[in-house]
Amino acid sequence: MSDPQLNSPIFVTGIERSGSSIIARIMNHCGAFTGSVTDMYENIQIKKLLDSYYDSLGVDKRGQWPLPDPKKLIIPTNWKQKIEDTLINKSYNGTTPWMLKGSRICQTWPIWHYAFPNARWIIVRRRPGDVVNSCLKTGYMKAFKTPEEWLNWIHVHEKIFVEMIQAGVNCKQIWPERMVYGDYQQVRETVDWVELKWDENLIDIIEPLMWNSKQRTEKRKE
Repeated sequence: MSDPQLNSPIFVTGIERSGSSIIARIMNHCGAFTGSVTDMYENIQIKKLLDSYYDSLGVDKRGQWPLPDPKKLIIPTNWKQKIEDTLINKSYNGTTPWMLKGSRICQTWPIWHYAFPNARWIIVRRRPGDVVNSCLKTGYMKAFKTPEEWLNWIHVHEKIFVEMIQAGVNCKQIWPERMVYGDYQQVRETVDWVELKWDENLIDIIEPLMWNSKQRTEKRKE
């Protein structure tokens, strides 16, 4: 299938606990096709494909530790076709961009860049200290127990982001924390960049979530 929309997906990725779920939620609300997704906006069928791929690499399929080495990845056979078949089976009609969200996408970025060179990547960022605090408090983040270990893990991802940019991946970095303080400019620009339509009603949906985040941030500063 050579549909331009099919070949130009939106990849929402970043370090776990950075806010990629709310960015994916915004993109979905603005029209991006996701197919069947989890509560964290990960495509269920493609998540299973990645689980199998991570198992074949002998790395942590949660995307925590150990991680795959992007420089040593083998492109899975018919990877692009498998992804497209999954979308078509979920009634994707090609009238709007499709989106895939997940931290493991950046960890395996070469296979995605090879399959979809025209993809638009949204790299979600958050201050390392805030990511560390979130990892320490989140039950399913079990790979490490100390701030130092999580910080090293974050640095591995930041190195990956640099490699992606240097390789010419078409990406845009976004900081969701700005929305906590009422600054929606960056997310609006990102919605335009991926050729979706901003919906003013989004602010009413997002603000309660951002308010909870703001309360947690201010509480840590007390």
